[in-house]
This record gives sequence, C-alpha cells and structure tokens, in this order.
Amino acid sequence: MASAVKQSRPGYGQLLRTPGAWTFLLPGFLARQPFAMLTIGIVLLVQSTTGSYGTAGAVSAATGVSMALFAPQSGKLADRFGQRAVLIPGILVHTAGVATLIVLALAHAPLWALLAVAVPTGASTPQVGPMVRARWASRLGGSPLMPTAAAFESVTDEFTFVVGPVLATALCTGIHPAAGLIAEAALTLAGGLLFASQRRTQPPVHRAQADDRPRVSALSVPGVRVLIVAFLGIGAVFGGMQVSLTAFTQAIGQPGINGLLYGIFAGGNMLAGIACGAIAWKVGPRRRLLVAYGLLALATTPLWAVTAVPLLGAVGLVVGLCIAPALITGYTLVESLVPAAARTEAFTWLTGAVALGQAAAATSAGQLTDRFSPSTGFLVPLAGTALALVVLLALRAHLLPRTSSAAADPDRPDTASGADSGAGTGTAAEDRGRELANA
Repeated sequence: MASAVKQSRPGYGQLLRTPGAWTFLLPGFLARQPFAMLTIGIVLLVQSTTGSYGTAGAVSAATGVSMALFAPQSGKLADRFGQRAVLIPGILVHTAGVATLIVLALAHAPLWALLAVAVPTGASTPQVGPMVRARWASRLGGSPLMPTAAAFESVTDEFTFVVGPVLATALCTGIHPAAGLIAEAALTLAGGLLFASQRRTQPPVHRAQADDRPRVSALSVPGVRVLIVAFLGIGAVFGGMQVSLTAFTQAIGQPGINGLLYGIFAGGNMLAGIACGAIAWKVGPRRRLLVAYGLLALATTPLWAVTAVPLLGAVGLVVGLCIAPALITGYTLVESLVPAAARTEAFTWLTGAVALGQAAAATSAGQLTDRFSPSTGFLVPLAGTALALVVLLALRAHLLPRTSSAAADPDRPDTASGADSGAGTGTAAEDRGRELANA
C-alpha cells in the first residue's frame, strides 16, 4: 500500500497503481452501467406503450423510490455479511424483475401492475458504485489518495451517465422500445456476477459481537443526513433532465437527439470530475461543497426558458460541469464523517438519495410536461437544487469531521490539496496518510 502514495502529491496514476485495484475496477465498471440505463429505459418503454409521460414517470419513480429505500439496507447488510452475499441474490431478483416489467409493458398491463413490479425491481438494483467506493476506502485506509479515489469514482459514475442513457436511448429508438431494458438486465447479470466473484478485495466484514456496543447507523450521523438532502437535489437534476429532454426532443420532432443532449450534459459532468481529481485544492471540502452547490443551482435557472437546441446543449453542459464538484466533495466528506463499519451504508444512502431525487423529479417533470409544456419540466432541477442549497447553508455546521482537531477549522484544505500542515494538527486520516507516505 505504501507504494501507492510515494509521491508528495496524489494523482490518478498513483491511485491506479494501488495493489489489487484493477481486479475490482474493471468488473465494477461493467456492473454499474445498468444503473444509468434503468430509469431512462423505463421512461422510453412505458411512454411508448402508454403515450403518457406522466405514467412513464410514475413507474420510473416507483423504481427509484424503492431503490432509495432499500439501498441503505443493502449497504448495511454488505457491511455485516460481505458484498458477495448481498450482490448475488439481488442480481437474480433484479434481472427477473426487469424481464417481468418488459412483458407487462408490452402487454399493455394496467398501471398498478407496472408499479407492483417496479418496486422489487428498484429495491434489488445492485449497489455496485457504493461497493467500489467501500473497497477503495478499505484499501487506502486514510491516505491522501482518498479524495483522488472519490474524484475517480465520480468520473466513472459520470461516464456511466454518459454511456448508459445514450446506449439505452439508441437501443429504444433504433431497435425496439424494450431493447434498452433488455440490455440493462443482461449487463446487470453478467457484470454483477463478475464483480461479486472478486472476493479478495472485499472490505472486511463488521459483524457485531454480543459484548459490542450497539452498531452505529450511518443515518445517525448528522452530516450524512445533510448530505442526503444535497444528493436529493442532485438527483432532481438528473431526473428532471432525463424526462424534460425526452419530452423536448419529441415535441420538436427530433427524438434521436435526446441521447446526444443528455450525453453533452453528462459529458460536462465527467470533464469536471476529471478536473476536480487533478486539482491541488487549497479550499476545504465543506466550503467547496457550498460553493459548488450554489453554482449548480444558478446554472439550472435558465433551462426552462431555452427553446433552441444548440443553446439547450450549451446550458446543459454548464449544468453538468457544476454537478461533479458537489458529488465528489460529498463522497469525500463521508470518509471523515462516518466510521469504517458503516461506510458502505453511508455511500448507499447517498446513492439512494440520488435515485430518490431522480424518481421524484421524473414524476414531477412528467406531470408538468403532460399538463403544460416540455419546458416547464426544466423547473424541477431548479427547485430541487435551490431547496437543497438552503438546507446546506442552514446546517453546514453538521459537516464537521468526527475528529475534534479537524473541527477547529472545517474549511481548511483537505489532504488531497498537497498543502502544508503542521505536525499534530491534522486529522487521523491525515496522520495515517503521512505514515503511509513515509513508509
């Protein structure tokens, strides 16, 4: 592990030389692709069979809500029993649920039947992204590479949100409305089982003993609850953009450019993520989160008023550029807020919050689109981020690290910045990082 942090400044090259990293990165990349294909695949299939964006948004929302509610339980079980024990049953249930949903939608089943299947389908969605993050945290301890790992994972997530929706849209519009969900199920089965087979890099299992103190839930940490609200707002951007871009391109008679516009939006997100991981930050993570979130809320403001495709693409790019810094900083803060025994659970709470925000936004944007116009759906990302920003500003004191020494200056640069810090004044994570660097 020491070889992974020999240089004074953490970077992607150092990170990728971490022993054992590639054994879970490649399977994890394949297994997380379906995550970005599920909701857009449902929207496109159900809208095609029912003709209603509201109905499509409702089914998509049911999937997202159940995912958000059950994902933290999946993370808690993974912390306690191991990732493989949770992944394999979930993969099988999810694949069967998607297949059933496809059959029902093509058979023009009533809404209640679609919703009944959407719930277990979302609940069983494999939480591969949080599990990869937990593996990084386990491998790196508290080294200065942790923020770099968070940035790398955000880039991977955003690349997933570039490829997944574009692939699902291309399959649904070019081959068959159900083709996107068929591909999602196939990738979940193949990629998920391959990732689950990587046992050597799994985080240690934290089983509670009879004489142990009660297990601490990640949700009991105030900072995690604040981050959940922030990630709900980010999910509102994703959900609002997916439904509104689909409706907008349908309204102007160019449904084929939906994937392109969403790809530009997600591409901006990915580029910003790459930059965030490469920058030596001199501003602390809490302040970075507040600034990034304010810029995100501001960037979503003009979406509803844009009517030209090139301008919509440009505004979507700016919105995407503002998402990654907020996501990366939120995930980075988890390492200093949450004990290791609850870290996978914390990551799944945040991922679930994105899914819940995405589901609520898809429903709201679908209803607004059906009742008014495609442009009104773009008000949902603005409302979601603005409300979350108010909560972030009001409760920012809860984003203090667990160590009292760090609490003295919560806005100082984190370990990834390469800034100098005096001996005895850093957090436990920083001390561990210096030990590794000197090994």
